[in-house]
Amino acid sequence: MDKLRRVLSGREENEEMGLTAQVLDGSTLSFSTRLKWFIICFAAGILCSILGTALLFLPKAGIKLFAVFYTLGNIAALSSTCFLMGPVKQLKRMFEPTRLIATILVLLFLVLTLCAVFWWNKKGLAIIFCILQFLAMTWYSISYIPFARDAVIKCCTTCLS
Repeated sequence: MDKLRRVLSGREENEEMGLTAQVLDGSTLSFSTRLKWFIICFAAGILCSILGTALLFLPKAGIKLFAVFYTLGNIAALSSTCFLMGPVKQLKRMFEPTRLIATILVLLFLVLTLCAVFWWNKKGLAIIFCILQFLAMTWYSISYIPFARDAVIKCCTTCLS
């Protein structure tokens, strides 16, 4: 468990912490608390997405509620990882060159979904943007798994050829 804590916090085993780092480390949440809040936030994100999907079939305002809850669910799921690594480290990792395009696409589709529903009043476009949100979030999420993107690309090219 200690090794998992060190990996998630970004510290190596032999790395010594300075006085400032020790003070900041002492004032943060414990690993078990961060893990619990990660699970709670991630589960809330999944629940919002499922609730949004269920609200899709309501007459009149269903598409707006769907878009809002689905987008909030993705934001909650995305921000849940801040509990594991901390918000600053999470933002730094989000914008690393390996996942920069995926991050930009996720954020773009989150905004475009809400624009399609509230400003443009295009229901079909909102659903397309929600699907693209899902795909972008999936691509972004697998960027944290070593060689996962390569395996997905290889699998897709094998299936298509």
